[in-house]
Amino acid sequence: MVLYIKTTTMKKIHLLALFLLFAGSVSAQYYDPNRPPRQRPRRMAERQRPQDQVQVGLALGINTSNIVDANNSYRGTGTVTGFNGGLTFDVPVAYNFSFAPEVLYSQKGYFAETVDGNLTQRYNFIDVPLLAKFKIVPGFNFLIGPQVSFLASSNTTFDNGFTVTNQNNYNYNGSNVFIDGVIGLSVDFGRYVDLHTRYAIDLNQTTSNSTVIPDYRNQTWQFGIGFKFN
Repeated sequence: MVLYIKTTTMKKIHLLALFLLFAGSVSAQYYDPNRPPRQRPRRMAERQRPQDQVQVGLALGINTSNIVDANNSYRGTGTVTGFNGGLTFDVPVAYNFSFAPEVLYSQKGYFAETVDGNLTQRYNFIDVPLLAKFKIVPGFNFLIGPQVSFLASSNTTFDNGFTVTNQNNYNYNGSNVFIDGVIGLSVDFGRYVDLHTRYAIDLNQTTSNSTVIPDYRNQTWQFGIGFKFN
């Protein structure tokens, strides 16, 4: 009887030893003290962190512009086409929101038919848009904000059917600084290229003593492409 108890106890001890040996072997296969701890997967925002840096770029495009009567928005003139281009910046502020200032050379103007002949007025502006940029969905952005425009020079062409006169630096009784409101959309093609369209209109009217030009506001449609350098 004693011998049976001892034999049974020894079998149990051997089985326990074999189990511990097997468990240790399995644990050794999955644990390596020299292996660095497993890193937690980064969140989506963290994976996009390299994009959250200031970007500098170049914008090129065309303007389609005219003027509207400051006292009657339904009364306007014909349009002229010009060029716009300059430097752009994209400064991240928060997730899906950034500050997007620009410095652009911008050609604007209008065409008007009068009883005396046809008038084509062209302006050369330095525009400084100060825009808020909201990413609505990936690759699609909404832009809105003020713009300060500085009139650099102008050119007037008048055709009365017999002669064509051309005059630079057309002077009018008004300020050379304009405050505009801007609204627009842009579509990103990767990280470095975008297409954009905007509408801008003067918030302050321009006063003129001319009988040809009433008190008016410039309005401009812009279409362009942007390239970012970093």
